[in-house]
Amino acid sequence: MSRLDLNTWRILKTFFYYQRFWNAVKISTSYFLSKLGNKTYVWGLPYSIAIEPTTACNLRCPHCPSGLKIFNRDTGKISVENFEKYVDDIHKTTAYLTLYFQGEPYLNPRFYDLVKYARKKRLFVATSTNAHFLDKKRAAKTIDSGINQLIISIDGLSQETFEKYRLEGHLDKVIEGTKNLVEAKRKAQNSQTHIIWQFIVFAHNEHEVNAVKKEARRIGVDEVRIKSAQIYDDGNSADWLPEDPKYRRYDVDGEKLQLKASMTSHCKRLWTNPVVTWDGNVVPCCFDKDAEHQLGNLDDKTFKEIWSGKGYKDFRTKIKGGRKNIDICSNCSEGLKVWL
Repeated sequence: MSRLDLNTWRILKTFFYYQRFWNAVKISTSYFLSKLGNKTYVWGLPYSIAIEPTTACNLRCPHCPSGLKIFNRDTGKISVENFEKYVDDIHKTTAYLTLYFQGEPYLNPRFYDLVKYARKKRLFVATSTNAHFLDKKRAAKTIDSGINQLIISIDGLSQETFEKYRLEGHLDKVIEGTKNLVEAKRKAQNSQTHIIWQFIVFAHNEHEVNAVKKEARRIGVDEVRIKSAQIYDDGNSADWLPEDPKYRRYDVDGEKLQLKASMTSHCKRLWTNPVVTWDGNVVPCCFDKDAEHQLGNLDDKTFKEIWSGKGYKDFRTKIKGGRKNIDICSNCSEGLKVWL
């Protein structure tokens, strides 16, 4: 079995509990029936949830709200106590936890404790990092935490291409951090951590796609993901687009970018992939980066109460009326014609 297949199998295993499995069947069925018909059905709860460790970040990426410091919401980090309360609330039906939304997870000093608690509840835990804090000690603690999947952002194989997008970043730290993780995983022997390099393709690094795959194999990375860039239109955005259209999330109409995704009247994320911000707000999906569409707060209500509440019902109805009129859907990859 390949490392990729093994990781997929580990994800599937987290559904092998009666309540989670039956919940996944119910919520998936209700989504497909809602997609096909005029009525909105919601049977069950989401099987995948993201919880945000922090909004703070050490980099200044030009197409990231966290890096640009353009949030209207507060910067902060989740407490262990609140995290445990949220996980206790959702773990019976949730199988997959993304311990990331905005910010750099390792800037929450209790990050390892968050992972350990979620793993204790038998959740598949994944996160995404810029890998600038993965010295040997932190790499060992990461592997020891039992985290299942770790995505490392590496958008260049020279400092020149890397720092074009990862402003204030250092490629040597990313390479070193990756090597530290691979070594810590090797020493642990029975570690299940799946290490991924994620390469976002821009005009300036397009020529390095094949090279990054080769370098990943040399270092011992388990998987490489090539990803199209999400770009905020600022008048010069087309300059970021790679030449090869298969790496583009957008078409260019004059000087404006046009998303390739079809604006359908449904969205699976509204049934399966909500996000909880560091301060407990539940938002529809990961494209609501500024948490503008708050549907409830877990400090006031249970997740089930929020999921079945008026805010969620109204938002799903709005989606059925057409995604093109919803701001966070205007730059969403759901329904994208080209998947990498």
